[in-house]
Amino acid sequence: MSRPYFGRSFTPREPLHRRNGKIRAREVRVLDETKQALGVMPLGDALRLALSRGMDLIEIAPTATPPVCRIMEYGKFQYEESKKKKESQARQPANQMKELQLTANIDPHDFGVKLNHAIEFLCDDMKVRIKLRFRGRQRAHKEFGFEVVNKFILEAAAYGRADAPPKMLGDRDLNVIISPLPRDKRARRPGGVKAAPLPAHAAPPDDPPAAQKAT
Repeated sequence: MSRPYFGRSFTPREPLHRRNGKIRAREVRVLDETKQALGVMPLGDALRLALSRGMDLIEIAPTATPPVCRIMEYGKFQYEESKKKKESQARQPANQMKELQLTANIDPHDFGVKLNHAIEFLCDDMKVRIKLRFRGRQRAHKEFGFEVVNKFILEAAAYGRADAPPKMLGDRDLNVIISPLPRDKRARRPGGVKAAPLPAHAAPPDDPPAAQKAT
């Protein structure tokens, strides 16, 4: 005889914030509803204090030593957390990626300005797309463009890392995307960034205008 099927077995999900009897620590650091510190006390005392006030004991910092708990109504606590989340999302940049355009024969000053912009964007947790377009005779010497883009990636390495090596999109555009490093691994936001000088050799110039070709 076949066994009855009861469907999948699911492990109960751990709540984001433990409260009351779900709290496991022996002693806790307690804050009241206004976040005023009430000190460290045994869990039983903290629970009785919350009960005497007609409120809940909510664990808000479980990894602290000892864990931090707050005395307040759980419904109000959930409302506050939801409001914080919405405000945090509203502060995030609407556009999570910025684009900067370079040229194969970019001036060192312009290179430094673009690098400063890229670092600012990376420090704001935005990705940066670097795009270099080859014009005219530059298409026959793409190694110069690759050199510029690779140098840009190297200069920004303390703030972001290329998702993949630079690659061509079609015959004219060289692209790479730089993603910000985690904040704890990222260099501090600089007051001003100076790029190292570009190599002495320059990429072939753009094709001259038609009027100059005729002479």
